[in-house]
Amino acid sequence: MITEKIAQLTAEVSKLQAQTAQDVETLRIKYLSKKGALNELMADFRNVPAEMKKEVGMKINELKALAVERIAALREQLDEQSAESDDADLTRTPYPVRLGTRHPLTLVRNEIVDIFSRLGFTLAEGPEVEDDWHVYGSMNFADDHPARDMQDTFFVEAHPSVVLRSHTSSVQARVMERQQPPIRVVCPGRVYRNEAISARAHCFFHQVEGLYIAENVSFADLKQVLMLFAQEMFGKDTQIRLRPSFFPFTEPSAEMDISCFLCGGKGCGFCKHTGWVEILGCGMVDPAVLEASGIDSAKYNGYAFGMGVERITNLKYQVSDLRLFSENDARFLDEFTAAN
Repeated sequence: MITEKIAQLTAEVSKLQAQTAQDVETLRIKYLSKKGALNELMADFRNVPAEMKKEVGMKINELKALAVERIAALREQLDEQSAESDDADLTRTPYPVRLGTRHPLTLVRNEIVDIFSRLGFTLAEGPEVEDDWHVYGSMNFADDHPARDMQDTFFVEAHPSVVLRSHTSSVQARVMERQQPPIRVVCPGRVYRNEAISARAHCFFHQVEGLYIAENVSFADLKQVLMLFAQEMFGKDTQIRLRPSFFPFTEPSAEMDISCFLCGGKGCGFCKHTGWVEILGCGMVDPAVLEASGIDSAKYNGYAFGMGVERITNLKYQVSDLRLFSENDARFLDEFTAAN
């Protein structure tokens, strides 16, 4: 009889057990699906005498509620066990996972870019594999300039006119080609030069260059921007001086020194007892560079500057060996944890 089936199924459902999620799903299909045991009871329910339908219907509903509750409890139990097993992952290392830090060159690069961004410069980037025109030709380098020699520049063998950029001035050239003044950009990036690796030199390093092109730009504008940069980077008491120099892409050109922040300009071993430390080169953009990029030099002029990120990092953190920046020594990198 149907009442005996209900009693039998109630006893079975009360004792349901499962070891896996698949077991739970199998039980759900067995008892609660369209072809499950409870649906079969509903088919038998049609033959129940009218005077018994109410009583039998209540028992079937109670059985269904019990089955739903029991299967849900089994599923929840397995989920809790799974969560506990995840917390006790036996494949994990017994040592705490160490968090990484930003590389010192990244820290200094970001700080330089941030300072010039606050002065109105926008970020510009370009390819590291460049053509000769953007690296040298557009920057007013003579055809026989020593920088074009294989002793200084890395050439791509299959394409003699393709090089690894030796300065980020190539980014400035690309900006001037596609944009008319006013132009105010700062160009960070990695550059390559064919040099022997030592404590003071490397075959690759990082630069940040800046360019400002507009009408009526003066050398005084350049000096003021560099003064603000130096004081933001090295401290409010920092002084600067500009010494005459030569670069093919600027005229007049200068190299900039800052007062030694260790001795306050009095002279020490760090500044070689001069009281000054060189940090960058700069100058007014040569008219030939503007014309090469399609900018009217009779209407516009501007200034440019460039600095080595490693050089600034050496000064800021007193790192004496350039090779440390690329050796990936965790002990060295750990020294900059507090700076992040």
